[in-house]
Amino acid sequence: MMHAPPLPHPSPVEAEPVVVDGLFGWFSPGTARRGVILCGATGFEQLSAHRPWRDLAGRIAATGCATLRFDYPGEGDSTDAGAGTLEAWLGAIRRAVRVLREEAGSTEVVLVGLRLGGTLAALVAEEGGIDRLALLAPCRTGRGYLREMKLRAPAVNQLSDGTVPTEPPGHLSLGGFPIGPDLAADLARIDLATATMRPAPEILILGAETDALAKRYAALGAHVTSGALPGLAQLVGNPLFSETPEAAFADVVGFATAGALPRPTAAPPVVSPAKLAGDGWLEEAVRFGPGLFGVHARPAGSATGAPTILFVAAGLSAHSGWGRQATRMARALAVEGVPSLRVDLAGIGDSADRPGGASPLFSPDTLHDFRHALDYLEARGAGRVVLVGSCSGAYAAFQAAWRDPRVAGALLANLYCFDWHPEDDVDAVVRQTVGSAATYAALLRHGSTWRRLLTGQVGVRAIGRVLLRRGLRLADRRWKALFRPRPAGGSVLRRIGTMRKRGAHLRLVYTAGDPGLPALRRHVGRTPERAARRLGAPVAIVAGTDHNLSTPAAQAELTRILNDLVAVVAGRP
Repeated sequence: MMHAPPLPHPSPVEAEPVVVDGLFGWFSPGTARRGVILCGATGFEQLSAHRPWRDLAGRIAATGCATLRFDYPGEGDSTDAGAGTLEAWLGAIRRAVRVLREEAGSTEVVLVGLRLGGTLAALVAEEGGIDRLALLAPCRTGRGYLREMKLRAPAVNQLSDGTVPTEPPGHLSLGGFPIGPDLAADLARIDLATATMRPAPEILILGAETDALAKRYAALGAHVTSGALPGLAQLVGNPLFSETPEAAFADVVGFATAGALPRPTAAPPVVSPAKLAGDGWLEEAVRFGPGLFGVHARPAGSATGAPTILFVAAGLSAHSGWGRQATRMARALAVEGVPSLRVDLAGIGDSADRPGGASPLFSPDTLHDFRHALDYLEARGAGRVVLVGSCSGAYAAFQAAWRDPRVAGALLANLYCFDWHPEDDVDAVVRQTVGSAATYAALLRHGSTWRRLLTGQVGVRAIGRVLLRRGLRLADRRWKALFRPRPAGGSVLRRIGTMRKRGAHLRLVYTAGDPGLPALRRHVGRTPERAARRLGAPVAIVAGTDHNLSTPAAQAELTRILNDLVAVVAGRP
């Protein structure tokens, strides 16, 4: 198909957070009779596509169509009712359709689905009542989707030594998002090509290997437009490297909004306060500062005097966290009487863009975001705050922790460096972190890798060139560091001392072989004993997990350390 020219980024059409029957979402009222529902991908793929998907919703809303995007049960900020079941996911789309028709007054409904979300949208559309259907790289069969996830899992779940954690029989996870045997069995029965009713009169399908599905829908009487989806891998491959497929999104916006007629009166807002409740916890979507977004979790019962946890996601992952770690930890803490705020820094998740579209990774501007978050918590009575961050989030948390006296503690996981210098290459560091040189060395200890070397499947010279480039970059950084001015606050040890003198507590956690360990040894202590004396607590080294601590055992250990830190800050033994 002919790609439409890229559309401008959304005009200031403000989406509002809403909650419908336990589903968390974002709604934009419109001036047209048509409403559009965005059925995102699931799990790791949606975590990767979160920011571009938000952008797509804004572009559609800017045309005047009411727009709703949401989290499936058990994902993002939605409740866990029916989590991890096919019927719950389908039911979520049905509820979204009812909201647009019955509450927003949309007389036409369009479903836009990405990957497995496209498959789910097509299944709901077959039940009738959908006017247009846009499918972006849909999974025609559930078996095909499961095969893809199994093929991707080793690369995404890879440990620092190059191995892959073992899964229980019948279980599969990708980036910490599980697919249990019951869900896998339900997905395996899906085949969109067996449809007996057209899902919608007008259908757009973008992606590879979609001919069979397009022909089936055309045979059922639908008008089908199909085409390629360049940039799919960059969209759903990894949150750190996610990119918007501009041409494809322009096609989707054009298709979803073509011929939409104005409504005689403005669309009513979906009246639903963005509040959620579970067994022992309450949550509310909040905005603060210059366009920052977060989810404030509180105990359902009386306050216990515990500190408030401020969660900062790693890299460019949204506030729910890698594998939805932050959401699960926040709700478990609330049940124990510990409030929390999981926040998106500017340019991440659902917060506003950074000025000029700059990356938030290792940016000094994140200090402003922390200040606004701490101001918000202070205004609501939070006396002591404990920061929790991972990787670049841990770096930003460290910079805020030693500066702001309101921070009573910090748990930093896989802190890559204590100081960042503008001339360092963020992209190079990020790629080193997700695929470190230590991985190559560890792989060479495995017999299977030797066999691949001997048969020429692995290029020794290529590996050598990679290691050489990384070694030269490290030497160059250390040489330049000799001539750089001392950072604010003095040495790393001096800043840690500043925290300890005011009574703040610091906990460091690393996965075995993590690229951040050399910085720990260089600045804090070359032996575990020396580092523990200077930090006031041992450094935890967690084996058998990936950089994002996705495995259940690593999550349990991280939770144990956080609970211990909360108890210390609260003055409990």
